[in-house]
This record gives sequence, C-alpha cells and structure tokens, in this order.
Amino acid sequence: MKPITEMLERKGVLLADGAWGTMLQSRGLPPGECPEVWNLSHRNDVFEIAKAYVDAGSDIIETNTFGGSAIRLAHFDLTDDTAAINRVGASISRDAAGDDVIVMGSIGPSGKILMTGEVTEEELFESFRLQISGLVEGWVDALYVETFSAIDEALIAISAAKQVTNLEVACTFTFNPTPSGEYRTFMGHTVEEATKAITDAGVDIIGTNCGNGITEMVRLVREIRSVEPNLPILVQPNAGIPTETGGNVTWPDTPEMIASMVPQLIDEGANIVGGCCGTTPQHIAAMRKAIDRLA
Repeated sequence: MKPITEMLERKGVLLADGAWGTMLQSRGLPPGECPEVWNLSHRNDVFEIAKAYVDAGSDIIETNTFGGSAIRLAHFDLTDDTAAINRVGASISRDAAGDDVIVMGSIGPSGKILMTGEVTEEELFESFRLQISGLVEGWVDALYVETFSAIDEALIAISAAKQVTNLEVACTFTFNPTPSGEYRTFMGHTVEEATKAITDAGVDIIGTNCGNGITEMVRLVREIRSVEPNLPILVQPNAGIPTETGGNVTWPDTPEMIASMVPQLIDEGANIVGGCCGTTPQHIAAMRKAIDRLA
C-alpha cells in the first residue's frame, strides 16, 4: 500500500502534524518521564493531541512513539512493554485520524552510537524490529524513521521496517550549520551523503526535520532536491530557536510567520510540510490555510 504517494497524486502538497513532545509537556508530562508510556497511562491526553492536529487540517499525523524502540525504553525499565506501547500509540492516532487522515508511525534514534561499540547492529535491528511490529499491529499506514544523525543507524531502522512490512517508509535527518556554512548531521554527514544513502536503501520519502526554524529549512530543502529530483520531500521545522526566561520556554516563530514561508518551501521542492519542536495545532492550522491558498 502507498497511501501517501496516492494522496500526493491527488492533492499535490500534503500537510503533516506538529510537535508531540512539547505538546505533551504542556499537558503535564514531567521532565525526565518517558513520553511514550503516556500511551498506556494517559490515553486521552495523547488522543486529544492527535485529534487537535486532525482538526487543524493535517493530512498526516504521527504516533507518540518517537522514543519507542526497545533500547530507548530500557532507560525506563520498559523493554518488556515495547510492543504494547507502540501498538497502543498507533491505535490512539488511528482512532483520532478517522478514515481520511494517514497515520505515520514515528521511529526515532536509539541514543546509542554504533561506531563507539555502545550497541551492535544486531541489537539495533532487533530493537527497531520490536517497535515496528507493534506499530504495524496498531494499524499505521506508513513508517517514519525521523530525526536521525547517523546514516548507519538509519539504514538499520529502514532494513527492519522492510523486513516487517511493505508499508511506505519515510526517513528524515536533522542537519545543523557548520562554521563553514554547510549543513551536516551531528555525526558529520552532509546533506548529499545522507540523502543518497537512504535513497539507495529504497525509502519512499526523504527529508529533514527538527534542529532548524523554517528560514533555514528553505535552504535545506533546496539542497535535498538538488541531490534527489524525484522522491517526495518531507520537511518539519521547529518554531525557531527557543529561549528560556524564568523557567518558561518561548518559541519565536509564530503560526503566521511559519505559514508565510510555506510557499517558499514548496517552491524549493517540498511535497509534505509540517512542524517539529515548539509548533502547535495553531501553527498547523495556519499552514493549512497557506496550502489551500496555493491550491
């Protein structure tokens, strides 16, 4: 099944959802607590976040499973609950999505580094396999390998996805500017290196998320498109770079500011746009209006 590809053919540009972590925090998730365990303990809160993005006009919503790999959950002594946490997380977003919105299962990095020997390839593969199996059991429509900085780990997650299911796979990396002005991941990979690696691995959708506000994402989309002219590009910027005053975190990019730059993202080659850290249903609603005006 290729529901995202088919919807893109019908609509031209799709709208994803916004932040999950900062939205959970706004609902009382304490610092240091596992966000994914809220799928089991605070189902209604998780559902209301997903539903808020549906109501804001998202064509695609994610699942509250970014840190749902077995390795990440081990930090909270929740390894045995890996399948359940991901299955329930998928089912919550599935319930919120209804029949017309696509559910994309979120798969974040493990937090371990292969090259230092912290983890083996086999351990990573099994960790992702368990997570993906739970997401598939919860009826996601596609899988989203997101916010990666290491090519080797991303390729293992993609390989696990392809072993478990034939669903569409999207993969995004997080890039940051270097002193020389180019963009690289935390592990030092260039945009070209990361894009070519996952394209060769057979993903259906490529792109970038997190780390940057929408202004920087315009350039990143241009670079990704110059490397890969055909595959759909997914981009989810942060709401700028946050500042903290008196314990309160403020995100500078308003819904109106982000919405005003959506046409530039699309002009540079983005096919699916949404938000990451600090963005809200209000940001997504503003982006919905911008996309509809273009249509």
